[in-house]
Amino acid sequence: MAAVLSNEVKQALQDIYYNVRTGRGKEAFALLEKASAAGDGDASCVLARCYCGYQYVWGWHGFPEDDEKATKLLHKSVEQGSALGVLVALRSGELTPSVQKKMPFANLQEAFDQVEALAKEGDAFCQYIVGNSYFWWDFLRIQNKGKDSFPSQAEFKAYLKENISKCEDWFWKAFRGGMYLAANNLNRYYTQGDEDIIAPQPEKARDLYKMGAEMGYPTHQFIYATELQKEEKFEEALHWYKESAEANNGESWHKVGWLYFEGKGVEKDEAYAVSCFQRELARDPMYVGSNNLMGKAYFYGRGVPQDYAKAYQHLLLAHDHGKSNWGVYYLAKCAFNGWGTPQDYGKALQYLNELDWKNQEADYMRGYIYGRGLGGVAEDIPKGVEYLQKAGNLSEAKEELLNYKKTLFGKWVRRK
Repeated sequence: MAAVLSNEVKQALQDIYYNVRTGRGKEAFALLEKASAAGDGDASCVLARCYCGYQYVWGWHGFPEDDEKATKLLHKSVEQGSALGVLVALRSGELTPSVQKKMPFANLQEAFDQVEALAKEGDAFCQYIVGNSYFWWDFLRIQNKGKDSFPSQAEFKAYLKENISKCEDWFWKAFRGGMYLAANNLNRYYTQGDEDIIAPQPEKARDLYKMGAEMGYPTHQFIYATELQKEEKFEEALHWYKESAEANNGESWHKVGWLYFEGKGVEKDEAYAVSCFQRELARDPMYVGSNNLMGKAYFYGRGVPQDYAKAYQHLLLAHDHGKSNWGVYYLAKCAFNGWGTPQDYGKALQYLNELDWKNQEADYMRGYIYGRGLGGVAEDIPKGVEYLQKAGNLSEAKEELLNYKKTLFGKWVRRK
């Protein structure tokens, strides 16, 4: 690793981590690929992180996930002389003895010192990596120390506490400098502590995501909005969901749409809600929540012209691909009546059997199917009547019950 980060890596860190709102994640990814190929070990290291998924980089950049490529890039970054690569490989469990031999450093402490120097100069990514070295106890291997290095258990624990606690300051520096991921570890540090060495301080974690939201981090805006929604502070939640949505943070347009669809914290506007669901589906056509609510919107004609075929299409996608039973009532009703799909009592019953909540119309449809022996099931008049009676005062159920009577022996039969 050079004494300073290259301009390419600095720009990439800005667009990938510090300011995801630029929307330049893919350009930054390409920049790292080019720099890595040209021998920039730091670029190889950051690129490796990009391949590791949402736990290591903002998921809505749309980067491919490939653990094998990430591992190869980490090894490459070590060979290219990146001290960052050494620490990230160590943290990832990829700094095997054979890989460590290829690094151009006398020892791990030398690599750590280089990263710490950049952290002290203000680079948030380096601050985060240094914080992780303390938080996850990597300092033991870096400093080549262990329990046997100390004359007593008490002194060893004192050494551990002294080093682990250093993560707090580094994580705060990284958090304020643009690394929203640092808040996740701060939250864990405060809420869980560390064994019997660091005591939990949950009060310090209380406003972490609010702070992140106010600093403009889309992920934290979404998390904070979700907290507000749970507290039924819908108007405030809507504000932060919108902020998150404008940065193209996944699920946020769906949340904005839901609040408008239901009139929570804002005047109901079903047409605008539908446009929000459509924006979410433009980002991810398979997104379950928006497919379900688009299906409901088309089923009732809320915000869009009523269209059972489109309703069925959206609900079926959410059901089959998203493994969601949220819309099975609507799917059952469409199949039962032949709305937007060919009439199919068997399918209707299949959907009804997935329903795990009380619904009078569902009971009516079950009663109709069993009483008449439709959809491939044997006629079962007593079972059909039982369901029809459960449907209560539903007019369709009361009308269907008129087709059945009890014999003198108390048996339900069809009227002739």
